[in-house]
Amino acid sequence: MHKIVMVVDDSESIRKFLMFALRARGLKVVTAKDGMDALEKLPNEKVDLIITDLNMPNMDGFELVKTIRENQEFKELPVIILSSLSDERDIRRGLELGANSYLIKPFDQKRIQYEVAKYIN
Repeated sequence: MHKIVMVVDDSESIRKFLMFALRARGLKVVTAKDGMDALEKLPNEKVDLIITDLNMPNMDGFELVKTIRENQEFKELPVIILSSLSDERDIRRGLELGANSYLIKPFDQKRIQYEVAKYIN
């Protein structure tokens, strides 16, 4: 049974890169282009982990993490923030809202695989 990772990013190139990196580890990948898209897809997928960007249209990553943590069904779901926002306030806010990890772009394939492996194997 493949573990499923949802990648939420408005950049198609980032989604493709992450899909490639995660599939190389035998994971199934579901993508969403923003927080609203992710919330619409979440109930229909058996997602084991979410990787989300912060700067996105419609619903940003902060709001997505907050909404997931407030939902009884998904509040234990591991969430990794992957963002170009490197300011200490943004990092603290992301973690306080309930993200499990905060990675800063640019990133490499091994780093993302290592981070994902901490939560699902």
